[in-house]
Amino acid sequence: MRQGALIGPVIVAIGLVIAAVAFAVVGALLETADGSAELRLNRNEAELARQRSDIEALRAELRDARIEIDRLSEELAMQAAQPRFAAPVAAPDVTVLAPDLSAQDHGGVTQMTEVMRLASARFNTGISQPGNRVMLEILGQPRDSYSDDCQPVTQPKLQSLLETRQVGPVRVTMIKPALDSLERIMTRLQQTEPEIHDALGTAGALCARLIRGSRTAVSNHSWGTAIDLKLEDQLDAFADGGTQFGLLLLAELFNEEGWFWGATYSREDSMHFEVGVETLRQWQAEGRL
Repeated sequence: MRQGALIGPVIVAIGLVIAAVAFAVVGALLETADGSAELRLNRNEAELARQRSDIEALRAELRDARIEIDRLSEELAMQAAQPRFAAPVAAPDVTVLAPDLSAQDHGGVTQMTEVMRLASARFNTGISQPGNRVMLEILGQPRDSYSDDCQPVTQPKLQSLLETRQVGPVRVTMIKPALDSLERIMTRLQQTEPEIHDALGTAGALCARLIRGSRTAVSNHSWGTAIDLKLEDQLDAFADGGTQFGLLLLAELFNEEGWFWGATYSREDSMHFEVGVETLRQWQAEGRL
């Protein structure tokens, strides 16, 4: 009877021990499972962060590639206007004299103000002002880029056409056909108006730059086909509708040689003379450009 009475409590005790052990084992298993899940979660978050970083890096590379494509497109657009050359030509020794900063280029031709309206009627007849389209077609791009300041010509073929020469009272750098034409003008001026010839000076000729006030249009000084002149070291007042008398006489001689006079710009620029379209095309047809 006593032995039977002890068996029950022993069984209960054993059951409690087994239950405790089972509870401990299950708890340990649950903790292990939670730890593994947390570890996997941390690993997934790290992988996601790495992938996000890779995506941002790829986006940055894509932006850089787009910027480079835009830059190359601009370069191709500039180069499309340039003729292709068989071989580089050595650049001659030339001196660049920058036009006076008060001198400006102006597109468009209109009637002048009342002060010079009558005088202007007989100038630039049959002579066309060359715009950038014509200049690019005939002579190509003088250089790859421009600013408001004078920069060297870098195009090999145009470089080969440039020469620095003393022409009468002025020393200038221009393309050779323009210098030849300028020499004829100065010779006639010396014969007919020696005082004006001796008083003549220059505010510049070759100067590769943008037209002042423009971000895209290139000045015709860039091709060595334009010159600014002054008398007795005095610049003609810009856009006042008048001109120095000596420049009126000069304009007749320049027009006879096919040069366009800047006095008939929408804003008068009497000191400015540039080779006209018709003369440029004639030089081109003769193989001089």
